[in-house]
Amino acid sequence: MTAVMDDYVERAIMSELDDGVASLWDCILSDAPWLIDRILSFEPTRDNVLTILRADCADRRKLAFQTLVRNRTQRGGILANGAGLMKSGENHKGVASRWYPQTLANRIEYIYAHRNRIAFLKEDGFNLIERYESHPNVSFFIDPPYTASTKRAGLRLYNHNIIDHEKLFDLMASVTGPFLMTYDEDSRVEAMARKRGFTIDRIAMKNTHHRKMVELLITQPSTAA
Repeated sequence: MTAVMDDYVERAIMSELDDGVASLWDCILSDAPWLIDRILSFEPTRDNVLTILRADCADRRKLAFQTLVRNRTQRGGILANGAGLMKSGENHKGVASRWYPQTLANRIEYIYAHRNRIAFLKEDGFNLIERYESHPNVSFFIDPPYTASTKRAGLRLYNHNIIDHEKLFDLMASVTGPFLMTYDEDSRVEAMARKRGFTIDRIAMKNTHHRKMVELLITQPSTAA
């Protein structure tokens, strides 16, 4: 979003396999006025939240709103099946502690205003990389599910969490344009990166429990002398 809105790139193409995430992005980019009205009129009581989360959402709009509610009210914003609702939450506001209707509405409205420069595809990211791997003017941001390390945190965070990480590293070694991949710190991940001559940087971060952690930023081989 920043790359588009600050004019670093002409357009952005995103991909995701999860039905809920795909429905939400489709709604943001094509049906934002409805979604904004739904957000501003929703009262995030525990009963109302449970009603939304337990609903059978065959309709695209309903699934989009359910996904947003799930992200805002479940612990850590986790969308995977089985994630629990926040109990105390921020400032002891429970499920409503991360429900900022006007802020959400403003963000969606701003994204919607740039919709002609943003495309969302419900497909495997591997296919998208392969489609553009030989384009020198295409940059890639890869944020895979964190299942390559011994912690395998991505197993509980995402519904689609199993990927071939070796294949992904091989694929990124073949792209012409620049890329950035993010991973949690792990010796196996670092070994895959070094094997292909990639550059590794470390950044400090905090998880949802405010524990200090290190995330790896992996890019193409350095051209510095």
